[in-house]
Amino acid sequence: MKIHKSYSTIDVHVAGEAFRIVKDLPFISYRNLEDLYKQFPHVFAEEINLLFNEPRGFAGLNGCLVVPPLQAEADVAVLFFNHQGTLPIHYGGIVAVITALLESGQLKAKHSNQYHVETLNGVIPVTAVIQQDEVVSVNIEIGPCRLLQTGLQAGALQLDFSLVQADQLYAVFHKKEASVEIRMEALSDLKRWGKNIFQHLDPKLGIKGAVILDDTTLGDHRVLSLSYRDDGLIVRSPGFGPTAAVYTYLISNGAIQSDQPFINESIFCSKLQGQAVGTSEGEYRFRFTCRGFITGMHTFLLDPTDPLAAGFLLK
Repeated sequence: MKIHKSYSTIDVHVAGEAFRIVKDLPFISYRNLEDLYKQFPHVFAEEINLLFNEPRGFAGLNGCLVVPPLQAEADVAVLFFNHQGTLPIHYGGIVAVITALLESGQLKAKHSNQYHVETLNGVIPVTAVIQQDEVVSVNIEIGPCRLLQTGLQAGALQLDFSLVQADQLYAVFHKKEASVEIRMEALSDLKRWGKNIFQHLDPKLGIKGAVILDDTTLGDHRVLSLSYRDDGLIVRSPGFGPTAAVYTYLISNGAIQSDQPFINESIFCSKLQGQAVGTSEGEYRFRFTCRGFITGMHTFLLDPTDPLAAGFLLK
């Protein structure tokens, strides 16, 4: 084997969603994160294919590029991306990065447990509690979130949904409208439903995600949901943004009180716990408690004779 290039990564899962953290890509010059955001898909196309496509990656894998902070108050700066391109922010990715850097010793632990992560959406404050060199909980806030419109319909399917702005724009469907059960045994039907729904949502709305909500367990202070990206791919966790969208929908419709803590559970039995921490004229902020788990530290190699250097994707 000939080694042409090598890259080191840390893999972390947060509530079942996988993240690959990259720190040692070739140096390039950039003025700010916005500049890096624009350059990234073009300059690092080869590295993205190598590290995130099969056979080394997979379609549901999220990327986090860690770079030195540019803002004085930040501890680290992060650029998020997936197979569709770069993302302004990914709250699950923030949890993954903080967990990986603290547990690997690359970020010095603070007695205050307070850290600041620079993103394209600004500097995000995070509370990370460490016990015996392990990050046991991460608190992070999301907002403002707002219910924009209800009673919309998904084209010819005539399925009612609500439009909610959280970290991005979501279409929230109640399970009774979706007519599909949120359970592992129905996974094939759920996959088809997700692919189909985005063919009928008006592209002019700019919807970036869809959520099916099952609130039959509302009395136990928990709900069940399933989230999709706009390519129809199922998200492998309840998702911070989708969970904020669900809570916004429930509070706005009077189904729960704004001071009521809730758990959102995914089809894979992963959970996110959240609670509203601020309201203002129909806008809500939420605090979530979660943790990440390091699943591997890897060195990936590029053999120039490898016929699958660019990889492939199975969806």
